[in-house]
Amino acid sequence: MTDDGGDRLTTDGRLTTDARWRARARKVIPGGLYGHQNVASLPGGYPQFMSSGLGAHVWDVDGNEYIDLMCSYGPVLLGHRHPRVDAAAARQAAEGDCQNGPSPRIVELAEAMTATVEHADWAIFSKNGTDATTQCVTIARAATGRRKILVATGAYHGALPWCTPGPSGVLPEDRAHLVEFRFNDLSSVEAAMDAAGDDVAGIVVSPIRHDVGVDLELPDPAFAAGLRSLCDRSGAVLILDDVRCGLRLHHGSSWEPIGVEPDLSAWSKAIANGYALGAVLGRDSLADAARSIFTTGSFWFAAVSMAASLATLEVLEEQDTVGRTVKIGTLLRQGLSEQASVRGIDVSLSGPVQMPFMTFAGDQDFALADVFARRAVLGGVYLHPRHNWFVSGAMDEADVDKVLQVTDTAFDDVAAAAS
Repeated sequence: MTDDGGDRLTTDGRLTTDARWRARARKVIPGGLYGHQNVASLPGGYPQFMSSGLGAHVWDVDGNEYIDLMCSYGPVLLGHRHPRVDAAAARQAAEGDCQNGPSPRIVELAEAMTATVEHADWAIFSKNGTDATTQCVTIARAATGRRKILVATGAYHGALPWCTPGPSGVLPEDRAHLVEFRFNDLSSVEAAMDAAGDDVAGIVVSPIRHDVGVDLELPDPAFAAGLRSLCDRSGAVLILDDVRCGLRLHHGSSWEPIGVEPDLSAWSKAIANGYALGAVLGRDSLADAARSIFTTGSFWFAAVSMAASLATLEVLEEQDTVGRTVKIGTLLRQGLSEQASVRGIDVSLSGPVQMPFMTFAGDQDFALADVFARRAVLGGVYLHPRHNWFVSGAMDEADVDKVLQVTDTAFDDVAAAAS
């Protein structure tokens, strides 16, 4: 494959199928595509339109195959088109999906999720992570009668005006009651609470720091416990945004291994293995507040994604998917570290091994990361130069070997670019 810096060309200079779809998209979709699916942040040669996926592999509309290290930016945990999940979704689709009322799957899924997650006594469902985080903030305000929400600087909690990273169309009033702190810095949280006075409704925090474009940062257990203590003393609601990490780091919520339970948690991405679903889980003490708010959506009660989620939870219960992705992620990280080391390339490999991210020391504007990613995608490995990657339960050691064959060449390109 070759490219002209954007639209891709075949070896004989013709526009690829992907390029033709891009041209059609630009005529009817502002910007061609939007949000995290806009490829403006990716180096030339990346496909924009995909045709299919199976297990740990995906294919673009030109038929090129890739080992998938993005997992649809997190939703695919068990692998694309997992047979158990797809079969459950198909059975439900044959009976009905979006109807006048919910199917019994909503009750079964609420029962399954509250049985899986230690802090959860109840569940409500939606479609996206942004839905879930916004519901959490609204419930916290309803429960406390307060306004201020503490958030970590640079954290991503969704794409509505109160939390979107993009400033266009956002008013100061949309952010008027947000107070920032620094992740893993409890003194900054205390200062933020002091600044907010007695008006703190809640603290929203991610299980790990996964801001786009910076090294991932695991939580200091003392920081997590400190947040719990501050909320207990002040009456504020501790909200864990588990949208990106949920079910990937632990079968329950991501902070269960460190012994810290939130009051509310937001979920989406992996909970239905690629089917659209969001969820809020909460304590009994917040059930009345959750009941009091008006929250709904035309497709929030649809049954197919709930059936898919039930099957996903069943597979996770039967198989050690977390353990498998830890094993595969560890092999991948070790291989990448060794390849960089033998070339004298200074890299940072951060985050949980199931959600790895690699950056290059001194890399200006991700120039070296772009060189690496471009060679990877041309070699049949789909990853992102600025966003953390994801390991699926469908990846095996043979996939890791193939990835490392490609990254070996990619590191050569980086070494040449840096010299």
